[in-house]
Amino acid sequence: MKLYPDNLEEKIDFDKIKDLIRQECTGILGADFVKKIAFSKDRRLLSRLLSQTEEFRQILVSGDPFPSNNYINIYPYLNKAKIEGTFLFEEDFHEIRLGLKTLSGCVLFFKKNAEEYPQLYQLLGMVEDNIPLEFSIDKVLDDKGRMKDNASKELNLVRTQLSYEENRIRKVLDSIYRTAKAQGFTPEDASITIRGGRMVIPVLAEYKRRIKGFIHDESATGQTVYLEPAEVLDINNDIKDLLYMERREVQKILMRLTDELREFIPTLRRAFYFLGMVDFIRAKAKFAVKINGINPEMVKEREMSWVKARHPLLEMSLKQQKKEIVPVTIHLNPNNRLLVISGPNAGGKSVTLKTVALVQFMYQCGLLVPMEPKSKCAIFDQFFIDIGDEQNIENDLSTYSSHLMNMKHFTFFANKKTIFFIDEFGTGTEPQFGGAIAEALLVALNKSGAFGLVTTHYGNLKQLASKSQGMVNGAMRFDVDRLEPLYELEIGKPGSSFAFEIAGKIGIPEEIVLHAKAQIGETRVRYDKLLLKVESEKSKYENLMAEVERKDRLLAIKLREYNSLKATLDGQQKVILNEAKAQAKVLLDDTNRKIENTIRSIKESQANKETTKQIRKEFDAHKAAIKPEKKPVEPRETIKVESGAIGVGDQVRIKDNGALAEVLGIKGKQVSVTIGDLKSTVNLNRLEKISNTSLKKEKRAIEKRITYDTSSKMANFSPNLDIRGKRGEEVLILVQNFIDDAFMLGINDVKVIHGKGDGILRELTRNLLRSTSSVAGFSDEHADRGGSGVTLVQFKN
Repeated sequence: MKLYPDNLEEKIDFDKIKDLIRQECTGILGADFVKKIAFSKDRRLLSRLLSQTEEFRQILVSGDPFPSNNYINIYPYLNKAKIEGTFLFEEDFHEIRLGLKTLSGCVLFFKKNAEEYPQLYQLLGMVEDNIPLEFSIDKVLDDKGRMKDNASKELNLVRTQLSYEENRIRKVLDSIYRTAKAQGFTPEDASITIRGGRMVIPVLAEYKRRIKGFIHDESATGQTVYLEPAEVLDINNDIKDLLYMERREVQKILMRLTDELREFIPTLRRAFYFLGMVDFIRAKAKFAVKINGINPEMVKEREMSWVKARHPLLEMSLKQQKKEIVPVTIHLNPNNRLLVISGPNAGGKSVTLKTVALVQFMYQCGLLVPMEPKSKCAIFDQFFIDIGDEQNIENDLSTYSSHLMNMKHFTFFANKKTIFFIDEFGTGTEPQFGGAIAEALLVALNKSGAFGLVTTHYGNLKQLASKSQGMVNGAMRFDVDRLEPLYELEIGKPGSSFAFEIAGKIGIPEEIVLHAKAQIGETRVRYDKLLLKVESEKSKYENLMAEVERKDRLLAIKLREYNSLKATLDGQQKVILNEAKAQAKVLLDDTNRKIENTIRSIKESQANKETTKQIRKEFDAHKAAIKPEKKPVEPRETIKVESGAIGVGDQVRIKDNGALAEVLGIKGKQVSVTIGDLKSTVNLNRLEKISNTSLKKEKRAIEKRITYDTSSKMANFSPNLDIRGKRGEEVLILVQNFIDDAFMLGINDVKVIHGKGDGILRELTRNLLRSTSSVAGFSDEHADRGGSGVTLVQFKN
C-alpha cells in the first residue's frame, strides 16, 4: 500500500492546503484539478509538475501581464450542443467567446515566451491553432452578448420594420394618452407601458368604458386598468408578428452557429482542459508565492537535507498573530535514517514531525515547498503515519490497540522506499511494557531500511537510537534557565522531558518532586540530570561563543580603525614631507640669492661701514622672516591624584603604565578593575586614586584624538546596495566593502539589488557571500519587493 491510513491527508492537514489552492483558482475548471492532486512517486512527473509551477511563479513575480479572468467552464454548453437539433442561446455563446479570448491570450503569451517558460510552452500541445469559432461569434453578437442587427439580411429587414412600427404606434398612443389625460381618465404620474407584449395605456377603472379598446391587465388594487385602444390594435398585431419573425430568425442564426460549434467540440474540450490546467497551475503558483515556496533539488540518493523548512499553515496563523515561526532544519541519510525526537511536553516535537510530514507530502504532490533554496529532497514510494488518537468505539479498539494495528501495517509493508511518521511512540499503555514493545518495533522498522521520524518520551528509545546504526537522536531545545521551550530541533543528542524542573516551576511542592525522583530510580534521575547538564552547558557555551564573536567584531572594528588611521597618517606624512621639501628648496634658493646680492653690494661699496651696517640689517630682517613660527603647546591637563582608601566604584590609575580604570571589586589586596571593555585583576599597591573629573577629561581627550567616526559612518550608511549596471570587477569590491561596513556597524540584515537579467551579478554576489564568514545566510527578497532580483543578507549574531 502506497499511503496509510486512508485519512492521511486530513491527519497532516493537507486537505486544508488543497482548500487554500482551490480558493486561488479563478473558476471551476481549475478547481476540478485541485481534486485530482495526488501523492506520486514518479520522478519525471513530479519534476514536470514542480517545474511548471516554478515557471508560473516566475511569471507572477515578474509582473508580466497574463490573462487572469474568464477561465470559464464551457463543458455544459458543449454537452448541450452535441445533440442534433438543439441550439445554444446568445448568453451561452457570449460565455464561450469570453473563454476563447482568455485561451487566445494564454496561447499567445506562451508562444512569445517559449524559451523562458519551456515546461508551460509544452502544454500548448493540447490546443489546436486557428479555431475560427471566436470570429464567427463576433460576427453575430455584440460586445454585450446581444444579437447584432446585421447578423443576417433577414434579421436586419425585420428589425428595421419593427422599429418603424414601434415608432408609429408610440405616436398614436401618445396622442390618445394626452387626450385621455386632459379629460382626467388616467392616473397621475402614469405612462404608456407594455402588457402581454403589447403597448397599452393606463386608465382609471371608472373611465374604462369611455375609451374603446381591449383591457389586458389591471393594477393590484383594481383602480387602474391597462387598455389597448382600438386604433392601435392592428399595429400591435403587426408588431407581434414582427417579433415572432425576429425570434425565428435569431433562432436560425443560433442554430447555424451551434452547428458550426458542434464540429469543434473535441477540439474545444482539449483546449478548455488546457485552460483549466493553466488556471490550476496559476493557483498553485499564487499559493507558492504566499508561502514563499521553492523548487528544491530532487536527489536520486535517499537523502533529506532541509534547511529552514516551515509549516505553511502554522506560519500563516502566526503571521496573523504577528509572531514568527521557528523553522526546521533536518538532515537524514542512509546512515541516519530514523530520527528519534525527544524533549519536554509542548516543546514542539509533534509540530516538527507534522511539519516534515506535510512538507514531504506537498513535495510529492508537485507543490513548491517552504524551505531554503539550498535544500535537497528525496522521493519515497510509500508514506505511512501514526498521528493522533485512533480510538474506535464501533470496532471496540482502544487508543493503544489502534496504534498497534498501525504498527502491524508498518512492520509488514515498510521497506527502503518508505518514509513513516509516528507521534508519541509507545504511549497508551503501561510505560514499562509500552516502552519495551516500542523498542522492539523500532528495531524491526530499522531493519526494514525505511526512513522515519518518531517522537517519544521513553528513555530506552533514546538509548537505542544512540547506539544503533541507522538511527539518530534529536532533541527539542529548552532554555534551562527560564524553563521555556525554544522549539528548535537539534540532531545528534537526546532531549530531556524536564518533568521535574517544570513541575517545580509551576509550584508542585518539593517533597512531592523528591518522592517522584525516588520512585523512578537513581539511574534514571542521573541520566536526566546529565541531559539537563549537557543542555545547560551547551547554552552557556553558546552564550560564551556569542560574547567571543562580539569581541571579535569589536576587535575587527578597532583594527580597521587603526589601519584606516595609519593609512591616513602615512599618506599625510608623505604629502607634508614633499611640501616641506619643496618649500625648503624655495627658501634655500631665495636665501642663496640674498647672500650673493649682499656680498656683491659689500664689494661694490668697498666695505663701507654705513653701507655694510644697512645691508646687515636687511639680511637679518630676511632671516627673521623665514624663521618658522613657534606655536604655543597646549598644556595637557594633569590628572589629579586624591588621597584616601580605594573603594568599589572609584576611578584609579595604574602607576606603572598610566592606564585609567574603574574599580569593580576588592578582595584582600587583589582589586578587580575594568579598563575600557577589558576586565583585569591588579595588586592594590599598583593603584592610585584619581578624581572622577580627571578621568572624564582624559577620556574626552582620547576621544578627540580618534579620527574614525563610527556614529558618522552609521548615519551615512544605507542598508541597500544597488549594483545594477556595474562591471564584475567593480561588483566584488563594492559588495565586500558594503558587507564589511554593515557587519562592523552591527546591522542585522541588508539588501543587494542586482536585478534579474542573465543572473551574472546575482551569481557573483552570492559566491562572494558564501565565502564571507560574517554572513549567516542569504535568500531571495519577497516576490512583491523584487524576488530573485534582490538578495537579502543576514549576518551572524
